[in-house]
Amino acid sequence: MRSRLGQHFLFDPSILRRIILAADLSPDDLVVEIGPGKGRLTRMLSGEVKEVLAIEVDPSLCEGLKRELSDAHNITVLCGDALKYPYHRLPPFKVVANIPFYITTPLIFRLLSEKERLISATLTLQREVAERIVAGPGGKDYGILTLMVRYRTEPKIAFFIPRGAFVPPPEVDSAVIHMRMLARPRVCVSDERLFFRVIKTAFSQRRKMIANSLRPLCRGIREVLGEAGIDPGRRAETLTMDEFARITELIRKQGGGG
Repeated sequence: MRSRLGQHFLFDPSILRRIILAADLSPDDLVVEIGPGKGRLTRMLSGEVKEVLAIEVDPSLCEGLKRELSDAHNITVLCGDALKYPYHRLPPFKVVANIPFYITTPLIFRLLSEKERLISATLTLQREVAERIVAGPGGKDYGILTLMVRYRTEPKIAFFIPRGAFVPPPEVDSAVIHMRMLARPRVCVSDERLFFRVIKTAFSQRRKMIANSLRPLCRGIREVLGEAGIDPGRRAETLTMDEFARITELIRKQGGGG
């Protein structure tokens, strides 16, 4: 393991099989595997789908994968950064990944930006991040990540993995989460960029009342909240996605958002 890359390898075939089952794969699928590591899951995936594109950022691991998997006709190993890969050039694809902890959130957002191509993502990540993704309003886990992921996907935790299953073991437990892309976003907004800005601004000071945290976006924010039927004394973590959408539309109508 190179600790700077946050690599923790899974070798247990029963756990790898559960990941494949959680990914809901079919024989015609193209699967992008991010962080294939030693290639155990890569080879198992190749027996289930039409094609596997394995993207590995570690040069030494990548060269080893090319040698180890050279006999597999439907595996392409690419040495490179998954955050920079041009996914828009691919046909519709599914992702399976054991995500290095240090790029978890950036990679999730990068994948979600490929809404025209991505079918689903099955990710092994920190348990606390998975719990944030599926959290409901009102708790400390509910926040920007929750709303950004649920806006475009239907996420569910498939199962948990104890830290001892990895080599070397990380300091935290992990979870496998399956995120199925929705045919259309969960709420209808006329300005997505403003919608995301409202959410990020609201949670940037989550202990403040929503009327105060959103004031930089709209001088008449109390009137907006009143029209939306939202108590200005509430905090961001109590608002549903529908309520954030209503706020966004009213701010837009008033010419707010900067």
